Amino acid sequence: MSTSVVRMAATPAPVEINTQSTVFLVVDMQNDFVAKDGLLHCLGVDVSIVQRAVAPAARAVIAARAAGIPVVYLKMGFRPNLSDLGSDDSPNRIRHLLAGLGAPMQLPDSMENRVLIRDTWNTDVIRELAPWPEDHVIYHHRFSGFFETTLHDTLWKLGAKHVIVTGCTTSVAVEATIRDAMYHDYACVLLADCTAEPLGHGFPRTNYDATLLLVERLFGSLSTSEEFIKALRRQYADWVAGDLQLK
Repeated sequence: MSTSVVRMAATPAPVEINTQSTVFLVVDMQNDFVAKDGLLHCLGVDVSIVQRAVAPAARAVIAARAAGIPVVYLKMGFRPNLSDLGSDDSPNRIRHLLAGLGAPMQLPDSMENRVLIRDTWNTDVIRELAPWPEDHVIYHHRFSGFFETTLHDTLWKLGAKHVIVTGCTTSVAVEATIRDAMYHDYACVLLADCTAEPLGHGFPRTNYDATLLLVERLFGSLSTSEEFIKALRRQYADWVAGDLQLK
């Protein structure tokens, strides 16, 4: 292989990433946020907005694995006894309990589950993006994936410089995690078609748009799954051409 550095179209400027120091991050693409019968769906949220990000994210994660880029999953989930939810007057506790956190759910398969509780159907990654055995899966209990988790240690051990970010929801966990990643000196590239935000979807300027602007201007770079995959395909073509010249 001639090089592991690829140039990807992005804004505000093209980004050069080394596949050997890049990690692909999937944020909260779990049943409670994406699937029918999950938390958001039961709250009356139009989860089809999030579901539109699934197919491009699935294509991008396949391309990442093929290029040897490690894949890390974040899942928002709490311990069954809610010991990591915060104190009685914690905003995190109050807001999540109001949303139904910990409530039992009876699903069509007769399995009993609990909203946003670890190791249940609710916090499982959706089938289309299911982790592979070699992937890294990390629970987080605040919106940022860095708060009291092993995410920073995992990225450091993987030698990460760049983080390709996908997942939901854009203006909540995705944005919070990208902000913290920037504070930890990781260079993030958010794939715009691989993320979605139902909150504020009907506003003249959506929360999704606001986050994309912030990422582009302040916290990282903005690209798409098509540009990410295209960059990796060009790299593969260069490798093939290099091998042919050597022969």
